[in-house]
Amino acid sequence: MAMSSGGGANSGAPMSEINVTPLVDVMLVLLIIFMITAPLAAHQIKVELPIASPTTNPVQNGGSVDLAVRNNGAMYWNDSPVTQNEMRARFAVEAAKNPQPEIHLRADRSIRFKEVSKILADAKQSGIIKIGFVTTGKN
Repeated sequence: MAMSSGGGANSGAPMSEINVTPLVDVMLVLLIIFMITAPLAAHQIKVELPIASPTTNPVQNGGSVDLAVRNNGAMYWNDSPVTQNEMRARFAVEAAKNPQPEIHLRADRSIRFKEVSKILADAKQSGIIKIGFVTTGKN
C-alpha cells in the first residue's frame, strides 16, 4: 500500500501515506471505554434530599434586641427609632450586661452593605459578641 517514487526500496524518499493503525487503535479503545461507562452514567439513583424550612432559634438567657435598618437608612431599636450615636450608646450598655443579649439585625434587601458593615463595626467596637441576621424567607 505504500507509495514509492519508483526508485526501489533504498531510494530514501519519504512515504507519502499516513499510518492509520495507531488512529484505529485509539478509536477502538475509546469506543470500548464509552460502551462500558455510558450505561453507568445513565443509571439513576434516587436520593431523598432534606427540605429546609426556616425555624426560629430559642432566645438565650440574656434575651434579644431587634435592630432593624430600613432602605432609607432609618434604624429602629426594638421598634423605636434611634440615631447612629444612640445606637452606639445602647451597644455599650448591652455589652456591659452579663449575659449579653443577642442582637437580631434585620436589614432591608435594598440597603447597601456599607451601612450594615458600619453597624457591625460599631457593635464589635462596643464589645457585642452575639449578632444574628434575621431573614424573612421571602424571595
